[in-house]
Amino acid sequence: MRVLLVGGGGREHALALGLAGDPAVEALVAAPGNPGIAGVAQLREVTPTDPAAVAALAVEVAADLVVIGPEAPLVAGVADAVRAKGIAVFGPSAEAARLEGSKTFAKDVMTAAAVPTARAYTCEDAAAVARALDEFGAPYVVKDDGLAAGKGVVVTDDRAAAERHAAECGRVVIEEYLSGPEVSLFVVTDGEAAVPLLPAQDFKRVGDGDTGPNTGGMGAYAPLPWAPPNLVDDVMRDVVHPTLAELRRRGTPFAGLLYVGLAITPSGPRVIEFNARFGDPETQVVLALLETPLGGLLHAAATGTLGAHPPLRWRDGAAVTVVVAAEGYPAGPRTGDVITGADRAGIIHAGTRRDAEGTLRSAGGRVLCGTATGPDLAAARDAAYELVRDVELAGSHHRTDIAAAAVDGRITIPG
Repeated sequence: MRVLLVGGGGREHALALGLAGDPAVEALVAAPGNPGIAGVAQLREVTPTDPAAVAALAVEVAADLVVIGPEAPLVAGVADAVRAKGIAVFGPSAEAARLEGSKTFAKDVMTAAAVPTARAYTCEDAAAVARALDEFGAPYVVKDDGLAAGKGVVVTDDRAAAERHAAECGRVVIEEYLSGPEVSLFVVTDGEAAVPLLPAQDFKRVGDGDTGPNTGGMGAYAPLPWAPPNLVDDVMRDVVHPTLAELRRRGTPFAGLLYVGLAITPSGPRVIEFNARFGDPETQVVLALLETPLGGLLHAAATGTLGAHPPLRWRDGAAVTVVVAAEGYPAGPRTGDVITGADRAGIIHAGTRRDAEGTLRSAGGRVLCGTATGPDLAAARDAAYELVRDVELAGSHHRTDIAAAAVDGRITIPG
């Protein structure tokens, strides 16, 4: 099987490692890729959000499967253009990807499917914003209605900050606050059959103790030792299958990766958001534990044969990833700094490039991830931080408390 992987971040490096480890994948091409991905794939230049260009490249490299990593190409219709060429693609249509591209659309689908979620209002002017904030009270939850690379959400007790974010975004969804620990559940689906992966937890705030602004994610771990034993079954029954059925009813079946962001509230799991692709950095830890060959799994979803795929196999133990971010991230990351210590197994490249002399330099806000596995969560956490400690990048920062509460048994389910 020849595979074309679209994207160039940390998620795509994790996907590339998984695909390269599948014996059925005889050739892997990544576009545009990154210096880390270059170790396991041939790199090609392409604009990921250009449907015609990606489809033409898929034809040129004789791809049997195209895997689309980021959300922007999906919303732009890249999967549709590739499917029009008769090539199997892992990723939903542009219409189905509106689950991530529009918070309002996602809420409409959840309401129609009776999915448990927060009450919410879509607001387009200051008066509507004020009414919604008055009704729900603090903490205020204000979400950009469109794509914002994981940074369009503000959760704050500061009314002025909430109003400011709403004004900057224009069209927002304002929701009631959901209390309780958060969970990311990835579900591989061909539109009918649906297969859950291991639940993970990521860390959105930039600082230790969940302080500071939201980011694209500063670390993650899996599995979740504190999660209720029936969590995945309940979410598949109450959220995933009703959502997929509603999208089929609308004539826009969802095939690809359905990301379910959850809060485990005193009343049970509630959906915070849907995404239409693998999450970053949760992908790094979930795929590190997946023993089932990745290429075959994604191909089954892309070709409507997921129902016949064998049950997934998982490695024992746990995985932790810690993100190394550039100085100034998330507000205004500095780029172009030299990176050393990134040439070891377990280092995932997220925002890197090589200059004309071949020197590795920072090229984004989240630069690298130290990803490690271990026989238990504590061992995996120690190994991930050992990887991060050996990376040198001027002005960089990382959280020091990834998975610490889970290791110490400090996460409890409210009730």
